[in-house]
Amino acid sequence: MTTTTATSTPRLAIELGKRTDGSVTFRLVRADGSATWQRHQGPTAQFFPLHDLTHFAVETTLGHARGFYGLVAEGWELGDFGTPWPRGRIPDDADPSELIVGFLDLERASGHRQSAAEYNAQLERQLADARTPFAPLTEAQLTVIRDRVRELHERWRTLASGDTMRLSFDV
Repeated sequence: MTTTTATSTPRLAIELGKRTDGSVTFRLVRADGSATWQRHQGPTAQFFPLHDLTHFAVETTLGHARGFYGLVAEGWELGDFGTPWPRGRIPDDADPSELIVGFLDLERASGHRQSAAEYNAQLERQLADARTPFAPLTEAQLTVIRDRVRELHERWRTLASGDTMRLSFDV
């Protein structure tokens, strides 16, 4: 007798491919089967996988359903996130994932760790005009995020050329 386990389709399937030529493919597949993707080469192939994995850690830890990955799941294309902003700027009611990821990217580059209180002060300043209030970060959340980022970055670093890292975003 064969037993089949029912699996649900994730809200967004994330595929980061490490190509043998040093480039990186980034493909996001929505629950409806539609997809958006990019290929990164040179310096962007070094930066974006770590940035995108940091997004995953932040958004899944904090339950951000309308951060970067949530907006893609809603139909945004990767090319919508930047100049000339074809869809317009990120909505004011979006979760503040991009800001938090930016803080963590800066922390990674500089080696200077900030406290949750320092992050919250920066978020408060940068989101002063936002329509939706943000939930302040706790030290415990920041610790979980940093640990998850470290784990994801290590998985990426040890991924063999030609292989693909797959994650499911279900927030």
